[in-house]
Amino acid sequence: MEDMEIRSKLWIEVGGRPVFGRGRRFLLEAIDKYGSINRAAKEINISYRKAWGYIKAMEERLGFKLIERQTGGKNGGGAVLTEKAKRFLKKYEELECGIRESVDDKFRRVFKDNSL
Repeated sequence: MEDMEIRSKLWIEVGGRPVFGRGRRFLLEAIDKYGSINRAAKEINISYRKAWGYIKAMEERLGFKLIERQTGGKNGGGAVLTEKAKRFLKKYEELECGIRESVDDKFRRVFKDNSL
């Protein structure tokens, strides 16, 4: 029982439809890191089409732009997170961390004596 750990998942829904969670967080973080939707999709092992679908759904449900795209050309294209997207990501990470701390604390209190 000593190796027992708690796991939980957190996501945000709008109108009963998922809009944001861990996977979509990874997508936005990868876009921020690589400056490319295509490269970000490859990094998290999803297709470009699926990544673009996630972005469109998130923007639609959240009501603001997450990505600024630059079309290709002499220097190539790219994608960057909007400032609003960066703030949203930061708030989500803060929420996720706080919930994880609360769940871990509750888990330790409930299972502290290791006897069932």
